Amino acid sequence: MESSIHIPELTQALKNKAFDLGFSFCGVAEARFLTQEAPILEHWLKRGYNSGMAYMANYFDMRLDPRILLPGARSVISLMFNYFPNQTQPDEAPYKISKYAYGIDYHEVIREKLNYLSEFLRQSAGDIHIRTFVDSAPVLERVWAVQAGLGWIGRNSMLISRRNGSFFFLAELITDLQLAFDAPLGGNYCGDCRHCVDACPTEAIKDFAIDASRCISYLTIELKDEFSPAPKGSYDEWIFGCDICQDVCPWNRFSTPHSESGLGPLPGLLKLGSAEWEQMTDDSFKQMFRHSAIKRIKLRGLKRNINFLKDLSCIIHAEDKRQK
Repeated sequence: MESSIHIPELTQALKNKAFDLGFSFCGVAEARFLTQEAPILEHWLKRGYNSGMAYMANYFDMRLDPRILLPGARSVISLMFNYFPNQTQPDEAPYKISKYAYGIDYHEVIREKLNYLSEFLRQSAGDIHIRTFVDSAPVLERVWAVQAGLGWIGRNSMLISRRNGSFFFLAELITDLQLAFDAPLGGNYCGDCRHCVDACPTEAIKDFAIDASRCISYLTIELKDEFSPAPKGSYDEWIFGCDICQDVCPWNRFSTPHSESGLGPLPGLLKLGSAEWEQMTDDSFKQMFRHSAIKRIKLRGLKRNINFLKDLSCIIHAEDKRQK
């Protein structure tokens, strides 16, 4: 059946369907081995920047070649879904969480849309094979987005769009269907800007790479162990993720609020006070975060992060007192 398909028309129909489903950008790249990215990934791993994420060293070839994930793959479809909120935590919030975690777990929101998109392709092209991914497999999402012409990887390692900045979720469909390929953007538009590097309080940004062992997002979400006090001024009250490097990025002045109801702030979340965070019980945690990405770290992870900040505050206060 595929031989009768007009590839450019089907590719455009796919993109139109993606936009109808709420995706902001959709592009297509040829499924191939990522030759240029192989030494970059190897260097990042050798420097230990993956920290406790040992799994990043697994499936090395699979991360670089989607044809291992899906034999016979021809096309990698990259999609971007906006999560920039129309309201944020107030400046006086006692504890901060990343904007992407304000609403329902993005995996749930986007996976459903990918299923609709896959079904559209099957109805349009017949007997084809498709796999969908939302931050859930050894796929170099940002690299494929670059290959599909959606943006570039910034100095803070985020995928940045010239039109709308970087507050986006990334997702992919890998298929054996032949589609029309988009051209990479062909440049990096960070220039000499170092806002993200200078603003990072833990010096985690190593010029187009992230040292996870210093990254607040890694420490508050991925790290399973306790972590040690950091220099004065670090962590900035973050207890789940961190948006500092995105908040200071000049390209994010073009960010526009999303219109996805599922990603809107959970009821009462933005108004939680210090006592409500610190005295949260298993029942109240489950009630508020049962459909949230925050449930990933469980209540004990949230308590660990809060207690760390409180201990750090005591250490800083003692140091200030001693210096006086």
